[in-house]
Amino acid sequence: MGRSILIAGVGNIFHGDDAFGSEVARRLAESPLPSEVCVVDFGIRGHDLAFALQDAYAAVILIDVARRGGKPGELYVFQADLGQLPDDGKECDFDTHAMHPMRVLSVLHAQGSKLPPIWLVACEPLTFGPEEGHLGLSEPVANAVPEAVTLIVSVLKKMVRS
Repeated sequence: MGRSILIAGVGNIFHGDDAFGSEVARRLAESPLPSEVCVVDFGIRGHDLAFALQDAYAAVILIDVARRGGKPGELYVFQADLGQLPDDGKECDFDTHAMHPMRVLSVLHAQGSKLPPIWLVACEPLTFGPEEGHLGLSEPVANAVPEAVTLIVSVLKKMVRS
């Protein structure tokens, strides 16, 4: 694979487990990875992620939390179904101080952007902290970080081989 792969951590470090994507991205950036891989912690910078997704990457791995009804700390891996994104423009407004990756994808889809295959590696959160914010991951989510790093490295090995 000659084109690069973007690994994008997203989340708000002031909202407890929402910092999962940022923490995994930080750990991956410190790990030996194939030269085709670019790791970026986008935090809450949705506009920056939107611009990066238009940079002709061969594939993208988004790292975030996702409430899917599992146990806190449970990891999920799935490919985003870009055909299911709305293209009517209703999702075209997004807050520059908060970010939901699927909203960013919806905005780009509504604008007719060509998106690469996008995989989501997500963790079931325990808490997003109280209204005033909370620094630090809950114990089950913090314990899932090393497993998420290992999981992403194994996904990358499959991508780089293909």
